[in-house]
Amino acid sequence: MPFFASNSIPIFYRLEGRTDAPALVLSHSLGCDHGMWAPQAAALMEQFQVLRYDTRGHGASQAPPGEYTLDDLGHDVLALAGALNFSRFAFCGLSMGSAVGQWLALHAPERLTALVLANSSPRFDPANLEKRRQTVLAQGIPAIADAVMQRFFTPETLARGDAYAASVRSVLLGTSALGYAGCCAALRDADFTQSLEKIRTRTLIIAGDRDQSTPWAGHGELLARGIRGAQAVHLPTAHLSNLEQPGAFTAAVAEFLRAEMRR
Repeated sequence: MPFFASNSIPIFYRLEGRTDAPALVLSHSLGCDHGMWAPQAAALMEQFQVLRYDTRGHGASQAPPGEYTLDDLGHDVLALAGALNFSRFAFCGLSMGSAVGQWLALHAPERLTALVLANSSPRFDPANLEKRRQTVLAQGIPAIADAVMQRFFTPETLARGDAYAASVRSVLLGTSALGYAGCCAALRDADFTQSLEKIRTRTLIIAGDRDQSTPWAGHGELLARGIRGAQAVHLPTAHLSNLEQPGAFTAAVAEFLRAEMRR
């Protein structure tokens, strides 16, 4: 299994695709792992060398105790990309991954060729994240699992026993409580509302029209208004838009990145 140690924290990653192709990094949501991107990976590998990884505290990556920061999560990506000789790369992040993407666009813009922010916000709900952090530390992941799944997917998706939803629930329940809580702290403290105008990386925003966690109003719209020249795509999904509408999501990302490659 491929691991890279970022500041002594082992980070699991999966690198696939043509070695002569441009690099694309995919960053998952809180409570998920790199497998969340399975519906997109094969199609995107046709034009990119695709790097998927487990954020610290998730999947096979180590879950150190304590509160994490966006600096931690962002530097993990930069260190991993550097170890793989990616001088520049496109970045696609969903939810927590999108917060990492905003951090990269502000702290290492010279490394980014393009940016996709899915189901995102410049500021996530700090009170909700702190409540979740305390709950998982006291009671474990099962205490929040049902509520999280109801935000991840629409009622229709959950009712039909969707295979992606079942897989996500399994991953969520297997996530380290310490790691989940650590990342809750990173998102709780993230606030890019006053910095969006500094982002110069070409950006695509993907919003779920039934997303309770980061609805367009007050979240995606702020990104679209604050990031100069940002494009936006709306999908009829809840929070995990790449899993509820995998074809439309992949097509939107691929079309945007192809256009950026032609510039």
